[in-house]
Amino acid sequence: MSGHTENEIIIAAPLDLVWDMTNDIGNWPQLFSEYASVDVLEREGDKTTFRLTMHPDENGKVWSWVSERVADRSALKVRARRVETGPFEYMNIEWVYSETPDGVRMHWTQDFAMKPEAPVDDAWMTDNINRNSVVQMQLIRDKVEQRATQARPTASVTTD
Repeated sequence: MSGHTENEIIIAAPLDLVWDMTNDIGNWPQLFSEYASVDVLEREGDKTTFRLTMHPDENGKVWSWVSERVADRSALKVRARRVETGPFEYMNIEWVYSETPDGVRMHWTQDFAMKPEAPVDDAWMTDNINRNSVVQMQLIRDKVEQRATQARPTASVTTD
């Protein structure tokens, strides 16, 4: 068996801002609530290899892994995979961005399988990712939209 999730959100902000903020891996601890730190290990062209470390879970366990991410700005697509898979047999992620009349659609697809000895199964992880993706996407949307609002020029009022 394997797991598959798809989640998306519309962000009312310019495409360049959405792309730049969501692909600034070094700033992910400020963008996502689940990440305590990120260490960029290597950059080679559009490929970045990095270590993500989460905040401790409810049992005090700190999860950390290495991922590889390739961003294709011209195609508005990012592909990532876990290099250190931990409890996963594999984890592949794709982010696709598209412009809509209401803003930028950010669509996340995750395909994975849990190892037989993992503490949870594919169904549990699918539910967990679906629940958490909604939370993280809303946080990201709010932060990007806030930045977009701050960046908008305000009309100046003059008095004679």
